Amino acid sequence: MDELLTYLNGLTESQKNQFSLLGEIYKTLNSRVNVVSRKDIDNIYSRHILHSVFIQSFFDFKAGSEILDLGTGGGFPGIPLAILYPETTFMLIDGTRKKIGIVKEVAEELGLKNVQAKQVRAEELKSRKFDFVVSRAVASVDKLMAWSRPLLKTKQIHAIPNGLFTWKGGDPKKEIALLPKHEYTEVYPLRDITNDPFFEEKYIMYVQG
Repeated sequence: MDELLTYLNGLTESQKNQFSLLGEIYKTLNSRVNVVSRKDIDNIYSRHILHSVFIQSFFDFKAGSEILDLGTGGGFPGIPLAILYPETTFMLIDGTRKKIGIVKEVAEELGLKNVQAKQVRAEELKSRKFDFVVSRAVASVDKLMAWSRPLLKTKQIHAIPNGLFTWKGGDPKKEIALLPKHEYTEVYPLRDITNDPFFEEKYIMYVQG
């Protein structure tokens, strides 16, 4: 938790309390449904919560925007981002009922009013459009873009066009090579903001919608 606070400035007391509770909530629920690797649960802050909110070092979601967390699993990056951006609406989706059940419990325990969780596949979402899609460790970037593009709003309210942010590891050139040549991408290496060796080869990739 202390490490988290070194990277996040200007948190309200309510946000600090929510982040403080988040780790214990996950540890309790994870004993029932394994949404975080059991060998990883003791590193929940550094490897999952902090990893999720690192995007703030590169980009801020505006109040009133709508974000889709595609393949949220146990709620990452959506739940930490919903705490960080209380004026932004987040829809968290996953195909696994038990995982979405955990997400709903976490959101309820934290009192997050800006989170909606659904057991649904991206292809099945018909009536909603979003400013951005976020996704962490779900699929290759070409597949993510195929799922995301039909779900993006045409109206822009941010400085950069609506699109996809995906949390990745390894060589970003291999991911970019999967996309058509005309696709616009930006890569944000996490080693630029932390010396933690765990993040040495991790990055967040933006793909314009």
